[in-house]
Amino acid sequence: MTPPPDEAPLLTVENLAYDYGNGRGVAGVDFRLWPGEVLGVVGESGSGKTTLLKLLGGQLVPSGGRILYRTAAGEVVDLHDLPEGKRRLLARTELGFVHQNPRDGLRLAVSAGGNVGERLMATGARHYGRIRAAAEDWLGRVEIEQGRIDDIPATFSGGMQQRLQIARNLVSGPRLVLMDEPTGGLDVSVQARLLDLLRGLVADLGLTVVIVTHDLGVARLLADRLMVMQGGRVIEEGLTDQVLDDPQAPYTQLLVSSVLAA
Repeated sequence: MTPPPDEAPLLTVENLAYDYGNGRGVAGVDFRLWPGEVLGVVGESGSGKTTLLKLLGGQLVPSGGRILYRTAAGEVVDLHDLPEGKRRLLARTELGFVHQNPRDGLRLAVSAGGNVGERLMATGARHYGRIRAAAEDWLGRVEIEQGRIDDIPATFSGGMQQRLQIARNLVSGPRLVLMDEPTGGLDVSVQARLLDLLRGLVADLGLTVVIVTHDLGVARLLADRLMVMQGGRVIEEGLTDQVLDDPQAPYTQLLVSSVLAA
């Protein structure tokens, strides 16, 4: 997508760095993300893409650079220079994080409806009937039988757990959603179903998303724009079709050719 010339970015990342001590962190990453845009981040294991996502989600503290976020109130804040209470409030109300392993993003001993309802309660909802109705609605949206609202996620399949985690994140209408390999570890048929669901939700809700994936097919289906990472740095970026159909960096050419040859 091409942002309107007068629209401000939702997220601005400036010279972001993180050092693990073994050279596999993030170094000098810069990008902007506009409302309604889906940014894909691809690269091999150890390229820095998951580290980048954890920095954006507040799970890691950068060793350098800034992550500037424009809040719903129009205030531009550095996500890692906020008081802890305000940062946690933003994480509960305006940000979503979909983990590769849904067990990391769900409370397995709490009912499906409770998992979704907790997110609404974190945003201030208190009316039990409305919370339950919203949970039922979102279970339907992510293709989970509404009759399973009182079942615990530990009894769900991996694909159902991932769809429940998506519902838990999206029920509160987050302004920025971070996704870490959301189709990873699932059977091919389950992946295809989940991709169709995600593509529909992104389009219907106008979501702003950063999605990390090693699967270039997933990136092509979901992302408007693509960043390719190697050794903690962004080595190529551009419109998704442009990067995948006419890669310029030798590393990107290898990534694309390895997929085509597979």
